[in-house]
Amino acid sequence: MYRSNNMKIRMMAIAVVALVSIATVGAMTAEDIVRQMDALETFETSYAEGEIVTTDRFGVKTSTFRSWSRGAYDSLIEFTSVAERGQKVLRTEGELYLFYPDAEELIRLQGAALRQSMLGSDISYEDMTGEKDTLSQYEVKLLGNERISGRDCFVLEFAAKTRTVAYPMQKVWVDTGTYMVWKGEFSTKAGRLLKEMAVLETMTVDNRTLPKITKISDKMKRDSATEMRLTHLDIDVDLDPVIFTLQNLTW
Repeated sequence: MYRSNNMKIRMMAIAVVALVSIATVGAMTAEDIVRQMDALETFETSYAEGEIVTTDRFGVKTSTFRSWSRGAYDSLIEFTSVAERGQKVLRTEGELYLFYPDAEELIRLQGAALRQSMLGSDISYEDMTGEKDTLSQYEVKLLGNERISGRDCFVLEFAAKTRTVAYPMQKVWVDTGTYMVWKGEFSTKAGRLLKEMAVLETMTVDNRTLPKITKISDKMKRDSATEMRLTHLDIDVDLDPVIFTLQNLTW
């Protein structure tokens, strides 16, 4: 009798914990989900290496890079492949700059120019360096839940607050457990699909599930797709603040 009552109490406790967990997820607002999504992708500092592989009707092109980031706003990408060696992309809060060493030319991008193709790939400068402060740029709505890649996901819709962002409308599928974005659709204000994104492979770093291989398809291009592959990632590394300055960009 004692064992039976003890078992009942234990089962009730498990049921209560499960109900509380479900209620917590159910009580999350769209804004709460976005904050978790941004937090997953934001590091105090990070250093990464990877490659961009583009396949189109002309063949396959591979470009390699290394990158540094700090918080939600600052990032620097330097290309290391032979054809692009020395080209750099600097992102700071509200600003994005390109540097071409051969011409010793510095270019500032903003607005729709952020959608420009990077190295002829399906990836834009915004895709590669976008700020991790989504709620300051977009209104968000929770549409419901769907399964993507075998995972339960929140489906979110974003509408731009200003004209300075690259994509006026977005629809993303965010993992309910890890808050990683599995899929994204990026459109004009009128709803014309500009780009699709899907995560093909993940990795775990510091107990976070993160994209390792991401496929991007620019719907304005014909028969083209690009994979961004991370080959190395370190987080919370010591970085010199000068990395994220214009002086360093042109050095």
